[in-house]
Amino acid sequence: MRIVVVGGAGAMGGVWAARLHGAGHEVGVLDVSPAALAAIARDGLIVERKDGSTEVARLPASADAGELGVADAVIFFTKSYHTPSAADLARPLVGPETTVVSLQNGWGNADALAGFYPPERLVMGVTYHSATVKAPGRIAHTADAGPTFVGPYLDGAPLERAEAVAAAMERAGIATTVSARAKTEVWRKLILNCATLPTSALTRLYTGELGKPGPVRDLEDELTREATTVARALGHEIDPDERVATIHEHLARGGKGKPSMLQDVEGKRPTEIDVINGAVVREADRLGLDVPVNRAMVALVKGLERSWRQDEDGSAA
Repeated sequence: MRIVVVGGAGAMGGVWAARLHGAGHEVGVLDVSPAALAAIARDGLIVERKDGSTEVARLPASADAGELGVADAVIFFTKSYHTPSAADLARPLVGPETTVVSLQNGWGNADALAGFYPPERLVMGVTYHSATVKAPGRIAHTADAGPTFVGPYLDGAPLERAEAVAAAMERAGIATTVSARAKTEVWRKLILNCATLPTSALTRLYTGELGKPGPVRDLEDELTREATTVARALGHEIDPDERVATIHEHLARGGKGKPSMLQDVEGKRPTEIDVINGAVVREADRLGLDVPVNRAMVALVKGLERSWRQDEDGSAA
């Protein structure tokens, strides 16, 4: 397939671009980071694997979608708050048959993309891989064994587009399951993120430390149960006890991994709290449900973000 990864110089986008390129697909990267684009042009896109080996993908990378041309599939890996601007930038990549894919964190990215592209051509999903940017154009693939799920954005839509995307990723060694209930899979991952991302961002604890028994894990369990209650009220068949147990297992394997929101906090970058716990709060308000712990996480993370502006200019407005 001819594939363009939007945000392909970032952590997860870089992993996907390199893996798909290594599998023989024709892959391009659309990104707006001048430093990353320069590094990729000079040295290639470099991904460090968990086994200590390094993969170098020499592929076209540009901030101009017109230079990359129309693709069979366009995969979005940008931060959620960049989705609208990235979707607009990516318009030249999308032809009459192009499949548009969101594998982003949080709830609402596919809805945003549906404002730019035909909904029947949208595929949405989640992945449990993780990665971090070590330097411009250099990515560490920190967790490479988790599942990936994709399915149609529209309920009841045909699975063919999702199946084609999954086949491309399987060819790249990315285990991928096609699901007609992709939105449920997004909520299952969202629940994990609600429990672990703000707690890591606020405590600075690594993934493995988050999973150790004690008050922090108890807090994560309550976040999990609140978010699951909202998901179930929306019609997603998710067992709260399964989510709690699975999140414990996930954290126990995490070691010194840094969740994405912790990475953002360390870099004093905007977090995705609005589409993680914030999404749970918005849906809970609409449904008339009470989610005080998730609401508190939104307030605390937003307060932390305000503190950076306070440090910079003396004002936290």
